[in-house]
Amino acid sequence: MKKRTLVGLAAAAVASALVLSGCSQGSANTAGSDNKGKSITMWVIGADTPKELRDYLKKEFTKKTGAELKIEEQTWGDIVTKLTTSLPDKNNTPDVTEIGNTQSPTFTNVGAFLDVSDIYDELGGKNLLQSFVDAGKVDGKNYTLPYYFGSRYMFMRKDIWSAAGQQVPKTLDEFNAAVKTIAEKNPKGIKNFSGFYLGGQDWRDGVSWIFANGGDIAQLKDGKWKATLDSPESLKGLQQLQEIYRTASKAPNDAKDANQYQFLNDSDEVKDEAGQVTQNLSLSAATIMAPGWAHWSIGDLKKDDKGEPTRVWNDTTFGTFVLPGNDGKPAPVFAGGSNIGISAATKEPALAKDLMRIIFSKEYQEMLGKNGLGPANQEYTSSLGDDQFAKALVESASNSKLTPAAPGWASIEAKNIMEEFFSQIRDSNDLEKLAKDTNAKLDALLNQK
Repeated sequence: MKKRTLVGLAAAAVASALVLSGCSQGSANTAGSDNKGKSITMWVIGADTPKELRDYLKKEFTKKTGAELKIEEQTWGDIVTKLTTSLPDKNNTPDVTEIGNTQSPTFTNVGAFLDVSDIYDELGGKNLLQSFVDAGKVDGKNYTLPYYFGSRYMFMRKDIWSAAGQQVPKTLDEFNAAVKTIAEKNPKGIKNFSGFYLGGQDWRDGVSWIFANGGDIAQLKDGKWKATLDSPESLKGLQQLQEIYRTASKAPNDAKDANQYQFLNDSDEVKDEAGQVTQNLSLSAATIMAPGWAHWSIGDLKKDDKGEPTRVWNDTTFGTFVLPGNDGKPAPVFAGGSNIGISAATKEPALAKDLMRIIFSKEYQEMLGKNGLGPANQEYTSSLGDDQFAKALVESASNSKLTPAAPGWASIEAKNIMEEFFSQIRDSNDLEKLAKDTNAKLDALLNQK
């Protein structure tokens, strides 16, 4: 079963080693020139880019340029460290690299990527997912662009919602009330049952309530990022979250946004990296919020043709819907996914741009969609298909948001400041003070390069 980790995992501090000198832009297109013997390297992170797509890029790149494309897979766990040491090194830099969308601002703000503003329109321009474009932009110039997106939406137990007398909500207030009622009624009489399972440290899902009420984590004011968790709009979202934590969710206070889908299944298992079962689980939630790929892990437990256990979605038991905002339109949700850019230290900027042209071509964008990855160019989202999962992905992404495009955001994630903040919401007696105290922590790091 294919599981996709679509959230950029910004981690270690990115230091002054990434303050790079710019490279020449290269010619507009190298097709037809003598590139025999030349090669460039592309880094992808994890297994999200399947072999079929990698093979296509290699073949098309050689066909169009005569040069060779080498693709190397990196891991999310150490990608920031590897980029920090490799990007400035002209002899070891990846010419083109995938990067988590929340990592992008830190690297672009220290000059790690080549300015691609000259080919921005050619690669899709205004049709590209703009929240991701903004994450890769500095001073009006484009450095990284969206590679693929995955958005979050709601997965539900239809049978439990129905037994509790609840219908799919049309507004955020209706959702908040419904999950509280489901937890109170608990139709199956399950101990510690959640109407909505929301981990105490799950800020990537919980931040939607701040966004939906017009709040933000931080805003750019007079050229500097300033934390805004104490704004009236943000505080309204925090009050709603506190109510959910206290009345609708029984999730542990240290739980993050990992594998929530397991709590919708009648039974499930937690396994370690060696495949050994470390915990047995049973149904304990009526609703979860997760990236679209989670549907592969939700359903009735069956065996495939090889006798291996697999999940088969059952429309009678399970359902999906997009979290509604206060106005009934999709609530702003945190979008997972990746950006992609050209290293400022590349020795082959023209060839790297040719690779970008292939990546942003209609053919490759549609290949992304057919493999369940939201294509960067919104003209090609129909390639995702027309089932309920594709529709929910596109609809929820239509109003998606990212973390602040601040140079210090990687340090904030490395210090788990948002996890610490969210873990205190449930038991806080003074949300405004908690927000202001967290603002101070954020302000100390937001503008650091």
